Amino acid sequence: MRTLEITLTVQPDGTATLELPPDVLPGEHRAVLVIEEASQQPPTIESPEMLQLQTFALTNWPADATFRREVLYGDDGR
Repeated sequence: MRTLEITLTVQPDGTATLELPPDVLPGEHRAVLVIEEASQQPPTIESPEMLQLQTFALTNWPADATFRREVLYGDDGR
């Protein structure tokens, strides 16, 4: 038994063409087809609007400022 992961395009009339690797022997084979619901076409986003966010210039921070846990919470870590 082998597992092959392939991409399959289904035509509007419900037919599909499948190409297998050349090492699959000709003849009759048992196969299972699993169609993932997530593989359906994603919904289209028409025209996302950009959020107009306000920006702030942060100045006056000391050049050597660190925000390590020990500095913020003390020696006991709290």
